[in-house]
Amino acid sequence: MDHFSFLSLLPPLIAIFLAIKTKQVYISLLFGIWLGWVILSNLNPLTGTVATIQALVDVFKDSGNTRTIMFSSLVGALIAFIQHSGGVEGFIKNINKLVAKIEAKRPGNSRVIVQLLAWLTGILIFVESSINVLTVGAIYRPIFDKMKIPREKLAYIADSISAPTCILIPLNAWGAYIMGLLAAQGFDNPFGIMIKSFPLNFYPMIALAMVLFIILSKKDFGPMKKAEERVKATGKVLRDGATPMISSDIISLETKTGIIPRGRNMIVPIATMVGMMPLMLIYTGWENVPNISELPFLMQIFEAIGKGSGSTSVLYSVLIAIITASILYSSQKLFTFKETFDLIMKGISGLIPLALLMMLAFAIGNVCKQLGTGLYVAEISKLWISPSFVPAAVYVVASFIAFSTGTSWGTFAIMIPIGIPMAQALDANIYLTVAAALGGGVFGDHCSPISDTTIISSMASACDHIDHVKTQLPYALFGGIITTFLYVILGFIM
Repeated sequence: MDHFSFLSLLPPLIAIFLAIKTKQVYISLLFGIWLGWVILSNLNPLTGTVATIQALVDVFKDSGNTRTIMFSSLVGALIAFIQHSGGVEGFIKNINKLVAKIEAKRPGNSRVIVQLLAWLTGILIFVESSINVLTVGAIYRPIFDKMKIPREKLAYIADSISAPTCILIPLNAWGAYIMGLLAAQGFDNPFGIMIKSFPLNFYPMIALAMVLFIILSKKDFGPMKKAEERVKATGKVLRDGATPMISSDIISLETKTGIIPRGRNMIVPIATMVGMMPLMLIYTGWENVPNISELPFLMQIFEAIGKGSGSTSVLYSVLIAIITASILYSSQKLFTFKETFDLIMKGISGLIPLALLMMLAFAIGNVCKQLGTGLYVAEISKLWISPSFVPAAVYVVASFIAFSTGTSWGTFAIMIPIGIPMAQALDANIYLTVAAALGGGVFGDHCSPISDTTIISSMASACDHIDHVKTQLPYALFGGIITTFLYVILGFIM
């Protein structure tokens, strides 16, 4: 795709710019997809339009994409369940009792305590980023609303914890995936390389620390500060005219009349979903590990998790959670069979906008791949890199690729095979370079409006997607700039 050169950057960048400028994210992404296929069709608009329609259909050819879209829709059923069963109301009562006890000892800290609980919950769920975001958003959205904390703040907290936690605690598919990429570069001990690079992976650590600082100091800035001021002045957790990424019919579902609110009606289904994720990764990956019987037990588990299918695992996990919830509620005689089925359908229908956005995000990611956007950026970056600047340059390039394509894993796959040979040839620090490639992928993905975790953060928090992106961006950029300077300094020292 060399003859496309700079043109390969235009579709994702224009789509992202239009989405932020116009707040019409669906139309903006569709335009970016169309522009990409027009470029691939030698600037023929008619052929490009036909190719665009086919590309949207072809999203479902990839079973992983289809499973992810199904998972995103089925989440609505789970949310409807825990709302209407009184689970959310019961959980809020339990949280309120806990907060009241702490408030009695330390008055004026209720809002801080609730945000800290959300942060801690996200840290504990390191098995998978989508499950992480979904859990934090679904559990804490009603509590944040009651405390008059902006939805944008919840989306920021959930999004900033997900990928950083998963990459820093690599006992999951993330760690195994990274090890596989390192092994492909010829390292005899990829686990050792990964572990030694993690203390140098600054952006995820800064992102987590940044959330903690913002919560404890209450020093918001940029659009987030305006969101906080809006809540204080009007009590509105969303701005006027905002379009939440989830239907208000779901998030406003009240407890069914006559039901006693019980926290376990929410905790059991959510815990089931979270707990099933690693089990499903092991199940889907077990047969893919060669000579697994010859490995030690713990290594069998780790290897199976690494070979497991993330999209299959999240889909199975949410399905099992829905089945568990149905059995739990039936045992309490909360819903009839018809009411259960109607709730599932209502929940799924409420997340049709999310499913559509995921489809468009996958489609623009595919056209970027066809255009060679990531490879083009990586190739041209080789021309101006000196040894001391290798880690910083790898970080910046990885950030740009992830921002443009909306995928951190795809960025890892591009940048690790390019960054490691570059570091070896120029005698730069290998561990620092690996960390820079990983951190840049997480940072760019964190900022990108077309990233799946960014999209799911908006959905789980019932926040306007562009409002989430705009309020989060200054915090992410602040962390990204600090990280860049650290790689510049350490590039000269190490």
